[in-house]
Parts: sequence; C-alpha cells; structure tokens
Amino acid sequence: MEKTIKADIGVIGGTGFYSFLDAVEINVETPYGPTSDKIAIAEIDSKKVAFIPRHGKDHKYPPSLVPYRANIWALKKLGVKFILSPCAAGSLQPYIKPGDIVILDQIFDRTTKRASSFYEGPVTTHVSFAYPYSEYLRKIIIKEAQNLGLSYHPKGTVVVIEGPRFSTKAESRYYTKMGFEVINMTQMPEAILARELEISFAGIALITDYDVGLEDDPSIEPVSHELAVQNFIKNQEKLKKLLINVIKNIDITYQDEAHSALKNARFNQNIINLF
Repeated sequence: MEKTIKADIGVIGGTGFYSFLDAVEINVETPYGPTSDKIAIAEIDSKKVAFIPRHGKDHKYPPSLVPYRANIWALKKLGVKFILSPCAAGSLQPYIKPGDIVILDQIFDRTTKRASSFYEGPVTTHVSFAYPYSEYLRKIIIKEAQNLGLSYHPKGTVVVIEGPRFSTKAESRYYTKMGFEVINMTQMPEAILARELEISFAGIALITDYDVGLEDDPSIEPVSHELAVQNFIKNQEKLKKLLINVIKNIDITYQDEAHSALKNARFNQNIINLF
C-alpha cells in the first residue's frame, strides 16, 4: 500500500455502493489477515472515502466468518475517523415495512462465535458501549433521509444473530415481544471494534423482509435469502443517494465522543498493585 493513500470516511457494504465511482482499489495488510476484499478509495465532495465489500465481491464470507477485525483495522490504518455501515435487515414490527430505512441507535447482541475485541491482553481494556452509534452521524443521516423524502425511522434496536441461519418462529416472536425493531447478522462486532479503535460509527438498516412473518398476518411471506436479496437490490439506489448526501455533510474535523473512547478505558497499574 502506498503511504500517501489516506481516507477520511469508511463505508462497509456491498460493491454496488462504489461501482459507479472512479475508485482505485488497494490492499491493506493487517495483523488479522486479509480484509474481505480489496478496499476501493474514491473521492466524494473532496473527501476521501474507503469502501469495503463486507462479504467480499463474490459474497464468499458468511456473517460469522467476515474478517471484521481486519476490515476495521485496515480502515483505521488508512486514517478513517467515521464509518457508515449500511446493512440489510428484517423487520420485527408491523410498522417497519420492507423498503424502509432505520437509523439504528441500539444493539442487542446474540452472536457467540466472533472475535469481538482487539484487546486480549496484557493490558485490560473496557470500552464504554452504552450508546453504540454516533449521535453526530445519526443526526446527519436523519436530516438527509428527510431531505430525500425517504420512508425512514429515526431510531431502532437491532438484534444481531449469529447466522447464517435465519431465526425460528419462537426466536422471532421473543424479539418482537421484547420491543426490538430489526434483526441483522453483521452489525456486531463491527460497531464495538470501531469503538475500540476510536472510530465514530453509524448503522443504517435497509429493511428487506418481515423476518419469519408477523403472527397476526399469516399472509406475509417468511424471510428467505432470495427475498432479502431481491428487496435489497430493488431499494439500494435510494440507499446510495442517502450515503452520498451524508458523506457530503460530514465535517471530518469534528471531534466525536468515540474519538476518545480509550480515555479511562484501561486499568491503572498503580491501582492494580494495591490488591
């Protein structure tokens, strides 16, 4: 990788988000192995943007095996301070319809097999994660969704499941009754890894289906991979427009709370020695 190549903003999503841009593809070496694919560097409104196809260009990585740590590390190495993470998601509530966009504000993590931290010793690190998504970025996304006239929801909790299987009816019923809004397989550990490297992070869910269906409406088709892909492709153009408008409105000099996430996150050795 050339030392002069830098980026201000990262986007983790599908190749459709940058295929229309004049992008240069690069490899970035990481201590965690290769990234999902080459990283495309493009310029939008004089800002350098790094795009990573989350599952690889040929979708070779299932959710559990996406090289999350390599992806986030590579973006940090490029100098990225803000990450936009668009994703496909299923709705758990009747008022959130396929084609809607949800600007995520909370996470309920149900994953079990993924490396979810960069800090495995010898320095113990506990990063605050009460508010996993950047309010600064969320406000920009909400404003631009309004400007584009999109059908959107200004907040929502995403349940992140391990995958690659979809939920059972019982599991989906539980998530719905708990009041969670959407379900997805990739927002974790992306969000916490970004926080650990002091990168501001925002999740944008494009609703593709009603998960396994709604109990009070048996006519609604349960989710399938084919249905999810069809709906994502059908609606991704408006997501592209939203992302571009959001990127144009990010102040890359803004100091977000996440940019100092490691402050007071590590044990003081003097305190440890007291015990």
